[in-house]
Amino acid sequence: MNRVHPQESSAPRLVAWEVTRSCNLNCVHCRAAAERGPYPGELSTEKGFEILDQIADVGKPIVILTGGEPLLRKDIFDLALHGTRLGLRMVMAINGTLVTPEIAEKIKASGIQRVSVSLDGANAEDHDRFRKVQGAYRSSLQGIEVLKKAGVEFQANTTITRHNIEQAQDILDSVIRMGAAAHHIFLLVPTGRAKELTNQEIDALEYEKILLWFNDMQRKVPIHLKATCAPHFYRVLRQEAHKRGEKVTYETHGLDAVTRGCLGGISFCFVSYEGIVQPCGYLELNCGDLKGATFREVWENSGVFRKLRDFSAYQGKCGRCEYVKVCGGCRARAYEGTGDFMAEEPLCMYQPARGAGHG
Repeated sequence: MNRVHPQESSAPRLVAWEVTRSCNLNCVHCRAAAERGPYPGELSTEKGFEILDQIADVGKPIVILTGGEPLLRKDIFDLALHGTRLGLRMVMAINGTLVTPEIAEKIKASGIQRVSVSLDGANAEDHDRFRKVQGAYRSSLQGIEVLKKAGVEFQANTTITRHNIEQAQDILDSVIRMGAAAHHIFLLVPTGRAKELTNQEIDALEYEKILLWFNDMQRKVPIHLKATCAPHFYRVLRQEAHKRGEKVTYETHGLDAVTRGCLGGISFCFVSYEGIVQPCGYLELNCGDLKGATFREVWENSGVFRKLRDFSAYQGKCGRCEYVKVCGGCRARAYEGTGDFMAEEPLCMYQPARGAGHG
């Protein structure tokens, strides 16, 4: 078996901050079970500035302002502008339904470099069913048009489930027609309210097929494609490149950086609306509380993060897989399925070649 050793903590590449749990939608897959707040314990503006200062002290990652719906937070543009002035690359994840020309201008003025809008169906009927709000699709498309007119770059995010997997090509085609800079697909992780969607989770074979399709599309479409919560995609990238006699080389900076599969606790972390740090939004392990600890203290010293960075500690077939350093399996799915976040990824059909060295 290959032995892979712990890596020292390095500066984070991505930090997602759940600035609020309030939301105007009630999406069936959302980890937050969000409704319109206010929610007690939400961090103040001053504490938000302090956390951004602390993040900038550790590195200059992309900071994703997410929720809930971040546009429902009154000081959102103050927070974004503060991050921009610190040299952080600020982006925002929204549902698109609240964007007005005034909001779009504020997004632009605050230095937000890109906005992601969720599109989970190829048409209004399917998207609205998923979002549980009639008219959500139409409102999102209107929001996208407003962003475009204001010159704000946008990408589309799509959560892949049984309800829309057959529409994947149609959704991608529509995203391209809209003029998106990128399309990011997210493979459903059944945690939070999404536990109710366990029967919507695709199986390992469908998982592999959608990633092979997505990899093929990368070579055929004019926009950037990225798979999230789909760590095996980075194995697929290498396997398919090897078949073509090519070597996988990617930029490791910018808004569409391709680094490795599961980034949780390694080059990514999630900060909840209360200031609790987790490896990701779906792996709900308390790794530190920023109301009492600094971001650096948590990032460098969390026992969970240290364990996630030790690839020799991974269990099952993930632990013996030659792609562990570029994939790592979804730690949230492992935890949800077994109670052990170091267990093997349950939705992977690949059988490791013992002793082989790829990556």
